[in-house]
Amino acid sequence: MTRRRETYAERRERRAAVDDPAVVLEAAARFLEARSRSVVEVRRRLTSAGYQPDLVQGAIERLTELGMLDDEAFARAWVESRDRARPRGEHALRDELRLKGIDRSIVDHVLEERRSAGSEVAPPDRAAAPRRRRERAYALLARNGFDPETCRDVAARVIATADEELDPAFPA
Repeated sequence: MTRRRETYAERRERRAAVDDPAVVLEAAARFLEARSRSVVEVRRRLTSAGYQPDLVQGAIERLTELGMLDDEAFARAWVESRDRARPRGEHALRDELRLKGIDRSIVDHVLEERRSAGSEVAPPDRAAAPRRRRERAYALLARNGFDPETCRDVAARVIATADEELDPAFPA
């Protein structure tokens, strides 16, 4: 005999009937196992699963007390991860963090720390380069959310560096 699978609506209804905070806390902890999350992501997940809003709030408060939920640490880790694996400009990072539910003041603070740490690209020594290569470099950076000034500066620097590698006598 085959056991019938529980439907989404039935699961939500069963979760809505839960009145034990430990069950909701356990569900939140399971959600955090894969990677860190923002408070809004956890709230969204638990609420959409059907848990009672007051129990969801209690679980979020407890996870915050335990240090498992911290939006500033999450935003900092997100930016550091992006800088290592898939660099993005400030505009793209702001959008990503906004979608994760991170407060604007936290985003401003984390991105200011990033700028202070020297993650922004310094202006190029010279801007001479073949137009097509510079445009392609600029477009690549722009597609990844970098602001126009950074795109222009980095594209010029990359082209200048490539020219120097081709001709070591090329003046910087």
